[in-house]
Amino acid sequence: MNHQREVRHLRERRKFRVRKRVRGTAERPRLCVTRSLKHVYVQLVDDEARRTLVSASTLETELRGQVRYGGNKTAAQAVGKLVAQRALAAGVSLVAFDRGSSKYHGRVAALAEAAREAGLKF
Repeated sequence: MNHQREVRHLRERRKFRVRKRVRGTAERPRLCVTRSLKHVYVQLVDDEARRTLVSASTLETELRGQVRYGGNKTAAQAVGKLVAQRALAAGVSLVAFDRGSSKYHGRVAALAEAAREAGLKF
């Protein structure tokens, strides 16, 4: 097995390990975090109804003026605050955190802490 295939396989296993425990409902949707090298994306997902309730990312024009680069902790904090504001406006205050295949470290942890400070409960 070559290196890239092995890394992809390990990421998929980590993702499934997290997802088998975390499910989103209408009362407690799943806060799904996806990160790339340049950007951070967040969605609130109701898995029962199979729909996205709220989303935010560093690609939005609202954040472009605040954040110069989308792949660092300050950008992740800004996205966390924005998704928390949108969730509270939509009537959601309690969420289940889904870090995907990423560790709870760095940008993912900064996003989660900013969302908590803005009013979301995990």
